[in-house]
Amino acid sequence: MTEPDPRAAILEAAKLHVPFDGWSDVTLRGAAADAQVAPAIVRAVFPRGAVDLALAFQEEGDRAMLARLEAEDLGALRFRDRIAAAVRFRIEAAEDRELVRRGAALFALPQHAGDGARAVWNTCDRIWTALGDRSDDVNWYTKRATLAGVYSSTVLYWLGDESEHATATWDFLDRRIEDVMRIETVKGKVREDPVLSRVLAGPMALMGRIRAPRGRAGEDMPGHWSAPDRGLD
Repeated sequence: MTEPDPRAAILEAAKLHVPFDGWSDVTLRGAAADAQVAPAIVRAVFPRGAVDLALAFQEEGDRAMLARLEAEDLGALRFRDRIAAAVRFRIEAAEDRELVRRGAALFALPQHAGDGARAVWNTCDRIWTALGDRSDDVNWYTKRATLAGVYSSTVLYWLGDESEHATATWDFLDRRIEDVMRIETVKGKVREDPVLSRVLAGPMALMGRIRAPRGRAGEDMPGHWSAPDRGLD
């Protein structure tokens, strides 16, 4: 018989407490009591307390998004529409606006801002990876940074959206992606301009040395700088 997962049990119980007490130690203690998890186990699975509980909620939403992306047939969609669908799936996985609103308040605190930024980055990385991104240069970073801006602004809009079925949020999302596509068009024209290409040759050569993380914990994170090949000299 499979042992129940204490993290999942506490997180599920916490969802009833968060609207009243936020992602706090009060919520964590109440959820642990509801789930009948011993304090020693609580400390083991959530060593930093409430912030780890809130991050577990973020991870749960990411897993739900990835499962839906795998189940849906997005092959007929333009790539920009696949990105929009992934962002929408992630937001819809949140279940309850108040849980997200309380999380935003927690991660707005200076001591937890880094955790919040990392959670958003991880979500955007998972979206790009699930959609088949294979970039290994500076584009690895720019894609995720750009999507992080789109995703974050859309979540904030969604928190205040009172339209039926959140249609205003999805329209907002489409506009943000359209803005990004305009920027990409401008960047393409700059690369094609012979004068600008010569002016930017130096900076572009430097950026060309940037590489994506190699995926080994503790090494080359968040990325690494590749030295130019000097041959045998």
